[in-house]
Formats: sequence, C-alpha cells, structure tokens
Amino acid sequence: MDFSRDFLALAVAKGVLRFGEFKTKAGRLSPYFFNSALFDDGASFGQLCGYYADAIRASGIAFDTLFGPAYKGIPLVAGTAIRLGEKGHNVPFCFNRKEAKDHGEGGTLVGAPLRGKVLILDDVISAGTSVRESVAIIRDQGATPAGVVIALDRMERGTGQLSAVQEVRENVGIPVVAVANLIDLLSFLGERPDLAEHRPAVDAYRSQWGVTDAA
Repeated sequence: MDFSRDFLALAVAKGVLRFGEFKTKAGRLSPYFFNSALFDDGASFGQLCGYYADAIRASGIAFDTLFGPAYKGIPLVAGTAIRLGEKGHNVPFCFNRKEAKDHGEGGTLVGAPLRGKVLILDDVISAGTSVRESVAIIRDQGATPAGVVIALDRMERGTGQLSAVQEVRENVGIPVVAVANLIDLLSFLGERPDLAEHRPAVDAYRSQWGVTDAA
C-alpha cells in the first residue's frame, strides 16, 4: 500500500529505521533497527499519525473509541485521533496513567470513557505485555477490545514458532494491524536503489527468524 511505502520512506529519512548490524533483546543480530521514539518533531510525528489513520481506515475494523497505553501510546492516540478527525472520522480517545491520581478526577484513565469497541494504538508489539494490560483495562470498563494498530510488524518468531503479533492474535483473540510489515520492507528496499544493498541481509534474516505465515 502507498501509505506503507511512504511510512518506511519517512522512517528512513528520520533515522527511525536504520540498517547495519544490531543486537536484539533476544540476542539475535538483526540487519535493521526500528526506534519510533525518533519521530521527535511535529512534522514527522504528524505524518506518522496520518499513516496510522490510513492503516485504520484500510483495515475496515469497526470501533467506537481509541485507546493509547502509557507511555508511547499517549501521543499516538491523540495525534491519530486528530488525523482521523481531519479525514471526517471524529472519534473519542482515551489513555492511561501508570499510577493512579489521588486528587481531582482521580483514577488511571484520562480522556473519553472507554465504551463500545475499543481500538488500541501502540508503536510495536514485543512481548505483548502492553496489549494484555490494555485489554484488561478495556474489559474492566465494560468495553470490548476491537484490535491493535502498530507501526511495524517484524514478522519474527519469538521463543516459539509464532511471532509476538501472532501470539496476540491467538491468545487475546483480536486482530493486529501494522502500518508496515517485513514484506512491505523487503518490497521497499527493492524499489530504492540507494537501499537495495541491504535487501539480501534482511531477506536472509527473514529466512532464519521469520514466521511462516503472517496471518
């Protein structure tokens, strides 16, 4: 999709997506590294949220409210709600605090009430901890988790044969949508002569650690 390619181009331009040799938390040597925290200015972050909005609209997932888990989900959910509103889809949003506030309105939730079908926005899914916590919060409010939207799906096996995204789909039972995934990245590298040299290493990494089925 065009927005996936445009997102990857922005990530490369901002240094969010880099190529070389990087050690992952699992101890693997990855030929690429993605750090969403480097979308650190208004223009690039606004574009990022626009791509989230595009991915949400393309997914066809029905939802009533957006939820952003602390901390990276907080600016994402606010920015994406703005971009959806600009596209004529005005939706309420909510996020949580890590610690409950003991004065004022109190509690851990900020923003609109969690009602109906709730779509979770986060940057990536590593161990799936943030998603499980978000699902528990949503269900505790009497609402229903509708899905998760992330920036990049590495489509990489965890400790078993499934990727972190697949584990969320299987264990939590909700869809996960990515603005771009590893297949998109390989296509993007093939289209960019200035980056084509990195494609063989990424392809080899996928052969070694990638999941057999993206669904």
